[in-house]
Amino acid sequence: MTPRTESAPRPVPALSDAPRNELLQSVVDVARAIFGAAASSVLLLDEEADELVFQAVSGEGQEFLVGRRFPAGRGIAGWVATSGEPMVVDDLTAAPSFDRSLAESTAYVPNSLMAAPLISESRVLGVLEVLDPSPQARSSVRELDLLAMFARQAAAALRVITPEPVAAPGLAAAGPVLVGAQREDALRLLGSLEQVLRGPA
Repeated sequence: MTPRTESAPRPVPALSDAPRNELLQSVVDVARAIFGAAASSVLLLDEEADELVFQAVSGEGQEFLVGRRFPAGRGIAGWVATSGEPMVVDDLTAAPSFDRSLAESTAYVPNSLMAAPLISESRVLGVLEVLDPSPQARSSVRELDLLAMFARQAAAALRVITPEPVAAPGLAAAGPVLVGAQREDALRLLGSLEQVLRGPA
């Protein structure tokens, strides 16, 4: 059997997942634009399997990474998910927590990255990563704080759309997925935060 870490992307999600996936795609698209990054991704935590799952990708790898899984304890994303703390690394060649073999398996090896946990009600839902952000965003506490704030708002919006515990791909959501006005509220929340982040430097 092919290991999960090398599994092919999952089939197209069920219709009920569409609002969540649209929201998360908006999150990575906005994060990539704000931080001038080569790529951005959201990885959701599958607690039952103890794995992180690429749920949305913008930029490098977006054609094939969605649905890929890897052990939740590996790499910087794993550290962020475990610790619940954001991290910025300006030079990944000198970072002991960077798992180069894992990065190589995604066909894109960044030189720097920023990552923040998606936290709702003291629970880590996943990780938001920004790969190779623009030079002015690197090694900046302010920029990392902005990413962490964006991740918190993204998690809150995700909770609005999926009020029950968020399930990673392959696990059924525990409750109904909300659409309509509440979905619009979640997207408006992200839009408001984008305006804040794009404000004065």
